[in-house]
Amino acid sequence: MRIGLGCDHGGYNLKLEIIEYLKSKNIEYIDFGANNDKESVDYPVYGEKVANAVISKEVDYGIVCCGTGIGISLAANKVPGIRCAVVSDVFSAKMSRAHNNANMLSLGERVLGRGLALEIVDAWLNTEFEGDRHLKRVNMISEIEKKHNK
Repeated sequence: MRIGLGCDHGGYNLKLEIIEYLKSKNIEYIDFGANNDKESVDYPVYGEKVANAVISKEVDYGIVCCGTGIGISLAANKVPGIRCAVVSDVFSAKMSRAHNNANMLSLGERVLGRGLALEIVDAWLNTEFEGDRHLKRVNMISEIEKKHNK
């Protein structure tokens, strides 16, 4: 499994924590930036970079961070085929994979503590899509996307 990572300045320190977690689990990753928390950068740039890597299959999944997780997820979700879930609890992390087949996870550094954030990452990475009745609904989401991206 290979994970694409991205953040703006507001999510930089959380991204570093996630990198340490991935290293501890021997999970390969590609870091798409940003590279510090001192310089203000635009979260849409990094949300799109990671989303493009997921769609092109350069990586299997993406994890992005900003201050709240909201802005960067909105940018990622503009890329057709991306289902980026903003998550602040373990149950939602599991359901975003099991029921929604989320291919990206978005976290807020200013919203989550380190421990909870890493529990969320662990739950998200270790939950499989259940398919079955949920596949029908994920396909419905894709059809809505196609209808509006002509």
